[in-house]
Amino acid sequence: MTDLVAVWEVALSDGVHKIEFEHGTTSGKRVVYVDGKEVIRKEWMFKLVGKETFCVGAAKTKATINIDAVSGFAYEYTLEINGKSLKKYMENRSKTTNTWVLHLDSEDFRVVLEKDTLDVWCNGKKMETAGEFVDDGTETHFNIGNHDCYIKAVSSGKRKEGIIHSLIVDNREIPEIAC
Repeated sequence: MTDLVAVWEVALSDGVHKIEFEHGTTSGKRVVYVDGKEVIRKEWMFKLVGKETFCVGAAKTKATINIDAVSGFAYEYTLEINGKSLKKYMENRSKTTNTWVLHLDSEDFRVVLEKDTLDVWCNGKKMETAGEFVDDGTETHFNIGNHDCYIKAVSSGKRKEGIIHSLIVDNREIPEIAC
């Protein structure tokens, strides 16, 4: 990878994906790697600016690398996810998902709740879940190995805060991480 010009890390529900971009400004070469795997290769592109679109992750999320000339032979590379700048996408994602990281049985786990669909992901796999109404809200039950887990959803009582989600594993609350 001699012409590596940009690297991004994108947190999706199925995990954090590494996107790498090679741009040969003399050869016109463009190569995109997702998690180390080549997904696009174009040689001898005479137009050095433009865009490359590809998919990332299990949900085949649309990603686009924009290549813009800044001045002379300098270029700027920006990544869009689902049509939004990476920054905007991540800001929006922090509002639509909750993420927890925990260590069980000598293994690290990343649990993500998609608030809009109520899908639960663990280490890149969509989990089988069972929802249940309880006195103060709902519980979404699933298992990680032999561990009983559930995500409890309760009203904050404040309109701006909305619903508060908590991950409980073996009757112990796991702190949420900021994405």
